[in-house]
Amino acid sequence: MADPIILLSSLKRKLLSFKHFGRPAAEGKANRERNPTPDNVTMLQGFEWNIPADQKHWKRLASAIAGLKAVGIDNLWIPPGCKASSPRGNGYDIYDLYDLGEFDQKGGVATKFGTKEELLEMMVIANEVGMGVYWDAVLNHKAAADSTETCSVVEVDPKDRNKVISKPFQIEAWMGFDFPGRGEKYSSQKYHWQHFNGTDFNAANSKTGIYRIHSKQWSEFVGDENGNADYMMFSNVDYTNEEVKQDVKRWGEWICREIGISGMRLDAVQHYSEVFVREFINHIERYVGGDHFFVGEFWVGDVKPLKKYIERFSHGLSLFDAPLLYNFSRISKTRGADLTKVFRHTLVAVKPKNAVTLVMNHDTQLGQTVETPIKDFFVPLAYALILLRADGYPCVFYGDLYGIQGEHPSPPSCGGKLADLVLARKLYAYGQQEDYFDTPNCIAWVRRGTPDKPDGLVVVMSNTKANKKKMLVGETHRGETWTDILGWGLGEVKVDEEGYGVFPCPRAGVAVWINREAEGRDRFGKL
Repeated sequence: MADPIILLSSLKRKLLSFKHFGRPAAEGKANRERNPTPDNVTMLQGFEWNIPADQKHWKRLASAIAGLKAVGIDNLWIPPGCKASSPRGNGYDIYDLYDLGEFDQKGGVATKFGTKEELLEMMVIANEVGMGVYWDAVLNHKAAADSTETCSVVEVDPKDRNKVISKPFQIEAWMGFDFPGRGEKYSSQKYHWQHFNGTDFNAANSKTGIYRIHSKQWSEFVGDENGNADYMMFSNVDYTNEEVKQDVKRWGEWICREIGISGMRLDAVQHYSEVFVREFINHIERYVGGDHFFVGEFWVGDVKPLKKYIERFSHGLSLFDAPLLYNFSRISKTRGADLTKVFRHTLVAVKPKNAVTLVMNHDTQLGQTVETPIKDFFVPLAYALILLRADGYPCVFYGDLYGIQGEHPSPPSCGGKLADLVLARKLYAYGQQEDYFDTPNCIAWVRRGTPDKPDGLVVVMSNTKANKKKMLVGETHRGETWTDILGWGLGEVKVDEEGYGVFPCPRAGVAVWINREAEGRDRFGKL
């Protein structure tokens, strides 16, 4: 059997030999005849909450990568693969940043997703096909401490974290992190109560509450949920502590080099210091280089704080467009809702270059913390709205592509056609966009293509009865016959001599019309 240390070193050397894949290319205003149109880029969230705790997920993703790349997935957001509180932990119950499934800690060597060796093997495959990988970085807290420590705290009101409701008193807090399985490999930093500013459990009397370390304050550079959003769960990391800041910045530098990631999803950014988030990103840019992509999870329905947060960053940080997802949910559940207002008060409308658009994620799926159901009929409409328009960086959900397990199981969404919508984005969603948002229950748009990607497409959708739109696709398409790649539209559409066609859509559905002779039509239905 091969020495695992030698094997890990070999895999890391192979990763270093590959080109780095970072942030998606922006479609500029360059002369399209001389400069090729940049490919549309799509992200896949490569997990859902209920994937099996069988330590085989890195292998699952590795076997899927080639097929995902073929249908137009360019970047893969993988789950937080640091050692969690147990082998079943999804990684948001994070224990050790530096253990990626390498050390015997918290019930085993592997994480829920597999071993570090399997992770590196997956990274090699991703690099071989030119797919970037984004790490899910959980930096707000630590869980499953190795020991309790005595510290002085005050209890605060759970609904107003700025309101103290007790005199100072001592608790036994799970805040001693010694990482005995890892020792001092990669980092010698140990964590004790001085490195945190709050917790939610007193081991002395088994009482839960929100306890702030008496000598400390919550960060002022956070969201305003419950008065102050600094405390979220477990042992809350204190980013005024210099040892903490240096250790986490070193980790960011280390993981970029150790496994060759091209970006990060920053978990729960409204719950820890915005000042530190900037320092962290700047550190990676300075000491690692490359054009790493960063997207933050700032989960609020109001677009105003999202816009302000982005504007305070010079890096070009992106955020997930939670307001758009809430619009999708509301519209899908409202009879006869006005589709023309779907982008009202959304991040993609005000900051299109910084908006990561999505239809579902691991937190919004049924049974999770911010469950936000979208009616089944509307899911393909929502995906068409994020995948086939000019603005935003779309993120497809693993559970929609492959199905969801657990207490609320569901089959792949969009009637199994989601991969075809992704491929349509990659092949045809280019060039000038003209909207036909002229009726509340049936909207449409045209993408007219570019000189080097000339085919274009038409999207028509209705949330009520079957409908149709007369639309101009352009004289260059006259005489062509267009069909719906999803197979839900009716028949064929002949483009007339002036470049117009009458494009139908089904009842409570969507149709994506493309020239039946367009290059790539034979690639659909293959995932």
